[in-house]
Order: sequence, then C-alpha cells, then structure tokens
Amino acid sequence: MTAASVLSSAQNPKVKRLLALQQKSSERRQAGLFVVEGLREVQHCVEVGYQLDTLFICPSLYVDEAQTDELLRSLPSDVHVFELTPQVYEKVAYRGTTEGVIAEVRTRQLQLEDLQLREDALIVVLERVEKPGNLGAVLRSADAAQADAVIVCDPLTDLYNPNLIRSSIGAIFTVPTVACSSEECIRFLQQRGISILTAQLQDSHLYYDTDMRRSTAIVMGTESTGLTDQWRQAATAHIRIPMLGRLDSLNVSVSAAILLFEAVRQRNPKA
Repeated sequence: MTAASVLSSAQNPKVKRLLALQQKSSERRQAGLFVVEGLREVQHCVEVGYQLDTLFICPSLYVDEAQTDELLRSLPSDVHVFELTPQVYEKVAYRGTTEGVIAEVRTRQLQLEDLQLREDALIVVLERVEKPGNLGAVLRSADAAQADAVIVCDPLTDLYNPNLIRSSIGAIFTVPTVACSSEECIRFLQQRGISILTAQLQDSHLYYDTDMRRSTAIVMGTESTGLTDQWRQAATAHIRIPMLGRLDSLNVSVSAAILLFEAVRQRNPKA
C-alpha cells in the first residue's frame, strides 16, 4: 500500500491531532482513539483485533522494511495512511526507536462480563494505580505468567496512556484489561468463587505458604497507601513478601511479578 500523501508540516491538522491524542486523555476519550508507536506494538494491536484508524509512516526510519510492507499490505482499505517527513516524525515520535511507524487506533472498552476465565483463573487486581509505567510493567509480567486478566480498580491513569502502552511493550493488547470500581470487582470475584489474596504487611502470611492453585486474584494497592479497607475485609487471605532489609515495600510491578510467578510455580512445579 502506498501512502496517500506526504505531510511535511507539524502544523498540518492531522499531525496536530496526533500530538493531541498523545498528550491529552480528554482528547482520547472524545475521539475514541489512542496512539501506538512502533512496528511490533502495532502488529500486536492488529493481531488481537484492534482497528487502526490512521497509520503514519516514515520509510527512511524503517528497521524491518519487509515486515512494515507486510503490515501495510494487510491493512483494510478504510485505514488512512500518511507519510511523514523525518523532521515531522521526529516531532511526533515519543521515542526515537519506533521503526518509522505510528498508528491511531480505535479504543475498545472491555467490561468484567467480557472476560473469559479458565477454571483455575489467575487475575491481577490493582487498586488506584497512578503511574502508567508501573501498570505497563505489571502487564508485561501478567503476559509472561499467562494471567487471564488485569483488573484496574478506581484507576488514576487511563488505559490508553502512551507511557502505559510503551512500558507494556504491547502487553496491554495481549492481556485482557478492564477498568472498574473496587465494589464491582469484589462482587465479580466473589460471585465466581475466586480466591482474593491481598498483598499487605498487616495480619498476613508469607506468600509461598498460601495456596494459589485454585482460581486466584492477586490484589495490590499503591506503594504509598496500600489497599483500602474494603479490599482487606473482602480478602480470602492476606499475603506478604518477606522484607529482610530496612525498607518495608517493593515497587508494585516487582511485587506483582514475584506473586504471579509463585502462582505459576505452584501450578506447574516442573515448569
């Protein structure tokens, strides 16, 4: 597929909209679009059924020309394609290593009822996460552990924040992710008999002494305030990671990885 036209000015309305979508969550909500940078990330996005609206390319920056051409040939006819000059691309690309590919993608809002869970489901729940990079890193661990879903309760960042998409390296597309209230999530888990394990220091057991072989939701809060009382009260069990140094907490993404792979170890002892 050949680009429809070359955009050589950062003042072009299409370029200005692209920048606005990157920078403003209100713009993303209003337009129903978000931005994905990088050939690999765009490929992940397309593979799981997201619909591209517009693709911006810069051929002089292609890292893998064959794969980029394959992506272009596979696009539906209603996807708009524009070529950017290197100067304009430099202004709109958040990172320098995006292989000359940036896409505007139509948003898709999953609901709790849309989740397809295994009999021994493994779910990560994050309450009031505020740093997109942390959520992106949790999503990467969830993908690696083959978790069924990540549920973000009362979120303080939107799921299509560019920093989140970048830090997840496409895992936001491979792991079903839902935003909802804590009340909705607790009700959803309890109705399905899913064990709720809350990560907390108080009144807790060591995580490796806790059975994670059945359907399990690992629930974590922010590093600064931890979980709210509604989660502590709804918990099946309280778990903790032993802290042998002077500090009393780990980054939430590190904690998530430790707990997820304990569940993997228990379920697949020979893995």
